[in-house]
Amino acid sequence: MKTLFNKINRVELKSRVISDNTKRITLSFYQYYHLKNPFIFRDHLYLLFNSIGVLGRIYVSYEGVNAQISVPENNWDKYVESMNSITFLSSIRLNQAIEDNGKSFYKLAVKVRNKIVADGLDDKTFDVTNKGIHLKAEEFNKLAESENSIIIDMRNHYESEVGHFKNAILPDVETFREALPYVEKILEDKKDKNIIMYCTGGIRCEKASAYYKHKGFKNVFQLEGGIIEYARRAKELNIENKFIGKNFVFDERLGERISTDIIAKCHQCGQPDDTHVNCSNDQCHILFIQCKKCAAKYDHACSKKCQDFNALSETEKEELKGTITFNGTKFGKGRYKAHHKNETLPTSS
Repeated sequence: MKTLFNKINRVELKSRVISDNTKRITLSFYQYYHLKNPFIFRDHLYLLFNSIGVLGRIYVSYEGVNAQISVPENNWDKYVESMNSITFLSSIRLNQAIEDNGKSFYKLAVKVRNKIVADGLDDKTFDVTNKGIHLKAEEFNKLAESENSIIIDMRNHYESEVGHFKNAILPDVETFREALPYVEKILEDKKDKNIIMYCTGGIRCEKASAYYKHKGFKNVFQLEGGIIEYARRAKELNIENKFIGKNFVFDERLGERISTDIIAKCHQCGQPDDTHVNCSNDQCHILFIQCKKCAAKYDHACSKKCQDFNALSETEKEELKGTITFNGTKFGKGRYKAHHKNETLPTSS
């Protein structure tokens, strides 16, 4: 019987990839498509990709596929062949990473979800295929200069914190689900403006643009291929890059640099930095920005409390599990701020 799921623990998988010198290509793709049976398709895709060494995270649903993966360079032709063997994925755009060390993923996970992006929308209430006009990098730059244009970042605050387009509105939200009504409220009296949306690879804007057209916005545009394709094309055409900072990505890299600008600050000391990390305390694991000095000072933890917890024996950790609140249980992604760093573990009675 063929294996349809990974059965090796993450630590071993990570060690394998780190020690492996195989060159890999990190990329993403998505496609909205009405799948009759996503469970059968999920198994087919897993077997297909697993056979050629693809790693990554793929969501499959009745509405299509959303994938972030890495492919062995020596199996690239086989990968393209496998994509072309699936009618609705044949010849679609593949957004290749801008900065790529080949260590973006450590296992292959293909999961069936209700939606390929959690948006909280009832798709039956509007035409999801009536999308906004796609803009290539040069078209985006031109329209962005118009006084009648409004640029909207459809990503979350911890993404835009490290990088965004010049003059863009940056919603203070943690999820795409929150962003949709938030942006609608901001733009409620601007329905005749040019609404230009962008996100990482384009998938969030596909749904958002159709939703806002349904809500009465007349001139809705979206950046084709998102930030990833924009950066690639701007470099290829040698045109102005209007994106400043780093592009946050949802894999082990946590970011790829688009410009040399550092627009964020270390959440612990406040010095300029844009390096996202997860707290080294697995009971916390909060996502935050940490500079090298603070990483050394706190042993890659988000606080003295987490640093002290990491220093405990496994027996002591087990005894304290569930009795201590860490930053990761109190705050959302990127919500941690420096004044929480000096909390300490409770003393035993």
